This record gives sequence, C-alpha cells and structure tokens, in this order.
Amino acid sequence: MCRVLNINESGYYRWCRNSIIPSNRELLLVEIKKIIGECPENENYGIERIRTALEQDGKRYSRRTIYRAMKEGGLLHKKRIPHGITKATDEVQEKENIIKRDFSSSAPVKKVLSDITEVQCSDGKLYVSPIFDCYNGEILALEMRSNMKKELCIDTVKQLRQRFGTLDGVILHTDRGSQYTSESFRDTLKSYGMIQSLSSTGKCFDNSRMESFFATLKKEKLYKIPTYRMTRDQVKTVIYRYIFGYYNTRRINGFNPGGWPPVVYRNLASMNAA
Repeated sequence: MCRVLNINESGYYRWCRNSIIPSNRELLLVEIKKIIGECPENENYGIERIRTALEQDGKRYSRRTIYRAMKEGGLLHKKRIPHGITKATDEVQEKENIIKRDFSSSAPVKKVLSDITEVQCSDGKLYVSPIFDCYNGEILALEMRSNMKKELCIDTVKQLRQRFGTLDGVILHTDRGSQYTSESFRDTLKSYGMIQSLSSTGKCFDNSRMESFFATLKKEKLYKIPTYRMTRDQVKTVIYRYIFGYYNTRRINGFNPGGWPPVVYRNLASMNAA
C-alpha cells in the first residue's frame, strides 16, 4: 500500500500512532464537558464562565481557543433577547423621543436637557441635577441633594419655572430613569405646559450634550480636587461656583458662534434682536 501511495513506510506507521492521540482542543473539550456535567445548571455556561472555571482549576486558555472548542462540541448558546412585558417597544420609544439627537435651538429656554450625576463625598454621595439649555449651553437650574429621588428632579423643574415664569411649549429631554417617568414628574411638566421627550433605552447618545456637560464638570473641576475628602456642602459650593461663576459666564463654549460663554452669547443675541 505504501508503494502504491508513494509514501514512506515509517511515516505511515508514525501517522497511525499519532492519529489515536487526542489533540489539545479535544482534551480541552473533555475538560469543558466535565465542567458542564458537574451541575445541570452549568449547561447555561458560556465562554467567559467556562474560562473562569478552567482558571479556577489552574488551567488557562484564550477566549478564542475556548470558543473554537465549544463550537466544535456544539456547546455554544444562541444569544437570548429578553422580552419583558413592561418595556416600551421601539416604536413607542421612537415616538417619545421628540428631539432625536437634534440639540440645536433657535431661542433660549425652548429645548432643554436634564439628567443626574453623582459625586463621592466624605459623608456620602452627592447627586447633581441641572437643566441645560440647547440654545447656548447654559445651565438654567441646579439642584443638589444626598438622594436621587423624584423630588430632586421635580424641584429642579420648579426652580426653572421660578426663574423664567411661563414654560408653555418648552421641550424637556431626559433619559428613562424612574424619576423622569414617575407620575409626579409627568404631572409637574403637564401643569407647566411643558413637553416631555425621552431617550431610547440604553442609548446614551440620545442625551449626549448633557453627558458632555457632566464630563466637562468632572474633568475640569471635580477630578482635580479630592471630593472624597470633602463634605457634600463643600462640594456643593465648588460646583455652584464653577457653573454660575465660570461655566455660564466666562468659559469659552465651542458650540456658540465666536466661542462666547453661554450668558454672554444670550445677551449679545438679545441686543442684536432688539
């Protein structure tokens, strides 16, 4: 047979010996099946959990190697997408997102954004709730408290009402946090004649200008001071002074023509319109 196939006889017998030796991937598959067989619930294990289980046993493999072994063994799971009965459909969410990432505005206090961010202080977390004007990037209202209950957001809107009076037709865009979807918050907006716009679930870019402000606040101010060693009241003072003493009135704003600070740009536009 070797003469017919034109192969070396010793090579043929070496191939026969090696063919009965399992490959490294086959040995890995045995280990994976052993892990899955330890408990019926282990059948839900995916690549990362298998990898962790192997590491706990002192065996390290790359994610790609485990993926290949599980694929060959038919052990990969299809991605499961939950269908909760309380979640809004994409169609409903699309209708509720009025601004659709259009953060431009032709006039002050016509399209505003809001959200909550947290800051770690020595006596606990401080929750910051501002309202941002799409027209000029100005922070129009600001509430800061030790909790993030719906009253924090409601009082932020009330502060906006106290400052500017009528808010009929003003669009307020936020994410879908429980504070903003609560009945009390919606009733407050309705009583002021405001229109609510909501981001789609899991899409942070739907409120990116608000997120950008938080990034600026933290990068330019909060990350440069040890807020974790300061009390909430001390950090409140720092934030208040930064926003109303610098960000609104002095900081160059790249969104505004000429880079004018928000308040300066609003005043100039008002004088030019007069």
